[in-house]
Amino acid sequence: MENDKLLEVEGLNISFYKDLNENQIIKNISFQILQNEIIAVVGESGSGKSISSLALMGLLPKGISKITSGSILFNGQNLVDLSEKEFRSIRGRDIAMIFQEPMSSLNPSMRCGKQVEEILNQHSKLSSSEIKTEILNLFEKVKLPNPSRIYKAYPHEISGGQKQRVMIAMAIACKPKLLIADEPTTALDVTVQKEILELLKALQKETKMSILFISHDLSLVSELADKVLVMYKGSIVEQGGTEAIFNSPQHNYTRALIGARPSTEYRLKHLPTISDFMSDTVDKTIISNDNRSKSHETLYAQDPLLEVIDVEKMYFTKTGWFAKDQPFKAVDGVSFKVYPGETLGLVGESGCGKSTLGNTILQLDKATSGRIIYKGKDITHLNNSEMRQLRKDIQIIFQDPFASLNPRLTVGNAIMEPMKVHNIGNSDIERKEKVLDILKNVGLDASAFNRYPHEFSGGQRQRVGIARTIALEPQLIVCDESVSALDISVQAQVLNLLNNLKEQFGFTYIFISHDLAVVKYMADQLLVMNKGKIEEIGDADSIYESPKKDYTKKLIHAIPKGL
Repeated sequence: MENDKLLEVEGLNISFYKDLNENQIIKNISFQILQNEIIAVVGESGSGKSISSLALMGLLPKGISKITSGSILFNGQNLVDLSEKEFRSIRGRDIAMIFQEPMSSLNPSMRCGKQVEEILNQHSKLSSSEIKTEILNLFEKVKLPNPSRIYKAYPHEISGGQKQRVMIAMAIACKPKLLIADEPTTALDVTVQKEILELLKALQKETKMSILFISHDLSLVSELADKVLVMYKGSIVEQGGTEAIFNSPQHNYTRALIGARPSTEYRLKHLPTISDFMSDTVDKTIISNDNRSKSHETLYAQDPLLEVIDVEKMYFTKTGWFAKDQPFKAVDGVSFKVYPGETLGLVGESGCGKSTLGNTILQLDKATSGRIIYKGKDITHLNNSEMRQLRKDIQIIFQDPFASLNPRLTVGNAIMEPMKVHNIGNSDIERKEKVLDILKNVGLDASAFNRYPHEFSGGQRQRVGIARTIALEPQLIVCDESVSALDISVQAQVLNLLNNLKEQFGFTYIFISHDLAVVKYMADQLLVMNKGKIEEIGDADSIYESPKKDYTKKLIHAIPKGL
């Protein structure tokens, strides 16, 4: 059994330094990976998952971090003692890594084929023509459509799922003994995520390499891993076989990671968060079908707040220098109604037209044809002052709060700025009081007012984005993938917050997501989009329980169920 050990981490401690202060990030962790084994590391952002994996790759940030004690034995060799030059011969060849965000990991100015070629040039003795053949074989192996086209394509010319496959091809190019996959499916559609997981499983079976799979989603790793390590605040709090971890978790934190994801079987009034589990205050109140039916009767007896009637959005794509522009319908004859106080869920894969439809409703993108009726008025032909009022009434919460916040403005000013534009509050003093109240409502304290966006975590930034949205007292809010990049537990907090605010202020939501489990939890009605058209529309629970269309069945089937 001794010879089966590929990697042994023993008593590893890692500290980061700022000025003269030492901050211990990784605390005495020990684990091993056997040959031909898939191990998953789960935990929230900041738990130490990625830092541990960077230590295995010799990629800890220079000058500000160091391994203070412990050993990392890889094939019997202690990686802690290696120089940068020695590490370079191992990195990419024996230990490879797939990073979380393929767009920022791929070089935008290099063709995809060339990027894989670099790795093979460095670690193999193949000729140029052999390298090209090998790359095309790799692209075929990772199931990329039309490998020759992707070989010549730049990263921006291919989809998110295809970029991730190029990253996987690059990582397995030298047939590594250990592949580290750091959140490789986080921002991907549920169907693409399933394809990537199946691909990793198939590659592992074929090549017998070991995989260290890093994720914050326990139900996702249940479909892939042999063993699971659970990390919390820099320590491993639990480790064991996947089935044992799932069926009888020992640590409250593990129970929290399993319980924080919305169930597809029942609807809790309040999603449990990590702190609920850690303090043993989980609220198990379920919203019954009866309660739901009664609230829907009241909801749908009203006049609609928004009516979308036969809306189309056409784009034109260039196919060559002299060729005619080709029309492409991103939204194709879509019609539906949204009622005051309703949450309409909008789901579908990337490229199905969800966000384009959202932007068309917000009038950020003009519809090519059709009508959008808001409060009885067609908003596709508004003058400037009417448009200003609409901007206040219909708001958006973006997917990436960091990109939508000005890094030079304090949070307080970022929230007050649009309030001034829309004449909310009579003075800055009054506005500041209102902002402090809103920050409290979204679970942030008064100190947030004078801090900058970079000083907050991802979940806190999303709360800031929500605070800025509700400061304008809108009636309809478009949530565009607003929880898709968040940890499971932070996601639970934000979903609870959105539901509480809806009750408190009477908001109406159009909730756009590719995560069907989340949408089912949030939505009254569900609208499934595919290739610009509405595939299916109806009560969220009814569609989930008995989907009529194959496309909807495929989306539901792709949701990680856990064990």
